[in-house]
Amino acid sequence: MPGIALTPESKLRIALALEELGVDSIEAGFPIVSKGEFNAIKMISKEVSKSEVIALARSTREDIDMVVDSGANAVHLFIATSDIHMNYKLRLSPEEVIERAVTAVEYARSHGLIVEFSAEDATRSRPEFLVKVFQEVINAGANRIDIADTVGVIWPSRMSHLVNYVKTNVRGNYVLSVHCHNDFGMAVANSIAAVEAGADQVHVTVLGVGERAGNAALEEVATALKFLLGLDVGIRFELIASTALLVAESFGFTIPVNKPIVGINAFSHESGIHVHGVLSNPLTYEAISPEVVGMSRRIVLGKHSGRHAVMYMLKQMGVEPDEELVNELLKAIKELGDKGLRLDYSDIIELVNRYRTSIKEGIKDHKDLKIPNN
Repeated sequence: MPGIALTPESKLRIALALEELGVDSIEAGFPIVSKGEFNAIKMISKEVSKSEVIALARSTREDIDMVVDSGANAVHLFIATSDIHMNYKLRLSPEEVIERAVTAVEYARSHGLIVEFSAEDATRSRPEFLVKVFQEVINAGANRIDIADTVGVIWPSRMSHLVNYVKTNVRGNYVLSVHCHNDFGMAVANSIAAVEAGADQVHVTVLGVGERAGNAALEEVATALKFLLGLDVGIRFELIASTALLVAESFGFTIPVNKPIVGINAFSHESGIHVHGVLSNPLTYEAISPEVVGMSRRIVLGKHSGRHAVMYMLKQMGVEPDEELVNELLKAIKELGDKGLRLDYSDIIELVNRYRTSIKEGIKDHKDLKIPNN
């Protein structure tokens, strides 16, 4: 993620949280980048035992040696396979790209590493060349191959087609991965489509953080696979919210309120129709229970609220919701909402107290139930 740099200690805390969450593999970093990155991977490799620890490497001996020295279980090798990358970045011919990929896989395997090979910019590569590269690295001993949507330009139906094409044309015993970026907002959808089409592994990041618009979000992909497709992904879902919070705090940013699954509004309800339904049966407006992912339900009072929300809030406050109180509060809340004021719990308490005072003083006009601008 641009502008973010973690200390080795921060990376270790996140890795241990991911291990506890139950992920299969943790990509701990790119060891050749810096001494701190190398040390972080070494620390994680020593401390993490339940998840695979994999480190990133270009298809060069120097990079692979650094992975070996870091103690990681596996190496994630990559080289670009699209014409635009081969011509303008690598300045290599297709034959030279294949030679580098095969040599790197063989070298990594000779050092006892599990090898995952990514075709960078796979979704903009010529399909026939992509499967040729994949077949060559499988023949050389790669355990996993990865379709990388490096600039996020694929869409679900095309992803399904590409996964099918690879599985049909690449022979051997391998795990097929996908690595999706979110440049067009389709990283999660593309990941789900890939699994439906037969992909075995998905690359994800907590909160979808990553280069540019980010990657496929762990919390969204995992919950969709589990609760929409009915697949067992081995995740301890009750730890998703706390893991997301740890990452956000480590990165120094706030989780967007409308972030699916872990945003504060993901299980918040204001609309009168929605609140009535949720209070009758949560399944009316919640696809899953918030507790499943470590979140909690919120009933929010605002200009869209109805009587049921006000009655619920009053009961939560230990106040008997008589009809007149409910009506007066609802009028005041809507009036304040029309002025653009947002109400929190303390505001509602103040409104209740002002209502009680107005009753004692014989005031019946709800317009007197005002709170200071906040």
